[in-house]
Amino acid sequence: MTLGKRYRLVVLALVLIGLTMVYSSSHIWAAYKFGDSLYYLKRQAFFLVIGLFLMRIFSKIDYHLYDQYKKPILLFSLLLLALVLIPGLGSVRGGSRSWFSFGGLSFQPSEFFKLAIVIYMASFLAHDYVKTKKVGVMLKKMMVLFFGFFLIMLQPDFGTGFVMVCGVMVMIMASAFPFKYFVWMMGAGVLGVGGLILSAPYRMARILAYLDPFSDPLGSGFQAIQSLYAIGPGGFLGVGFDQSFQKHFYLPEPQTDFIYAIFCEEFGFVGGVILVLLFFSLIYLGVRIALNSDDLFGFYLAFGITASIGIQIIINLGVVVGLFPVTGVTL
Repeated sequence: MTLGKRYRLVVLALVLIGLTMVYSSSHIWAAYKFGDSLYYLKRQAFFLVIGLFLMRIFSKIDYHLYDQYKKPILLFSLLLLALVLIPGLGSVRGGSRSWFSFGGLSFQPSEFFKLAIVIYMASFLAHDYVKTKKVGVMLKKMMVLFFGFFLIMLQPDFGTGFVMVCGVMVMIMASAFPFKYFVWMMGAGVLGVGGLILSAPYRMARILAYLDPFSDPLGSGFQAIQSLYAIGPGGFLGVGFDQSFQKHFYLPEPQTDFIYAIFCEEFGFVGGVILVLLFFSLIYLGVRIALNSDDLFGFYLAFGITASIGIQIIINLGVVVGLFPVTGVTL
């Protein structure tokens, strides 16, 4: 079986599990809020159909076209990031002005920028091999990343911005850029993240809740505690499909940020491990596809996309099991 077919099978398995768990984790809340227990399932299925259709179309497009049009793609994505900040154009959800809403549909421009910056950096790393060894040149290219991160932070959406930056950093690690300079950049990045955390009280509250969620069990530590209360009773084999107790208005965002907690409650340790292995297979096959690419641009494009997906998975699962502070990154 080819790498492509194996990759599609893993994607299909994850999509079907996701569709099933969106129903299981959301139907109680959906029935209460919208009077329709299938509300979130219908939306997920609708976007699944659109996603499969678009996947089919884009699979037929020569990826070298993205290389040719990298600058228009990047500029368009930056324009969207700026427009979403304008009241009346961008809509607010969860305290962040991160969405364009059209009727009942929504679009998050930061997700488009995450892909655009991967294309832009893949082109640079592939075609300017000698220049990638120069710190000054690399920093100039990184300014585009930092500008996009700045616009995302104005929304504010620290989780998405952090995933995006980490994805690009992994791409740079795989390039000819000297590792000693990379360490310095990472050190500066850690200091920058620390500054951002200290500058916003709600981020600082999340850090304190991460260190001791029971210090504020009804406030900043509530989600982390309820997530663990969901995972714990799952035991080895789980309580059974659709038998979760925590989805009955105890665990916030059970169908998005904390869906893995509901999955572990219903399918236990065994189910949780199987799902993690599926995600690991997705990342592993993505890296294999990158390594088998015919040119460097194809390698960095596939590697960068895989890195972004992998980092988001790791952060979300880490948050759900209490390894990381709550970030608002979905699975």
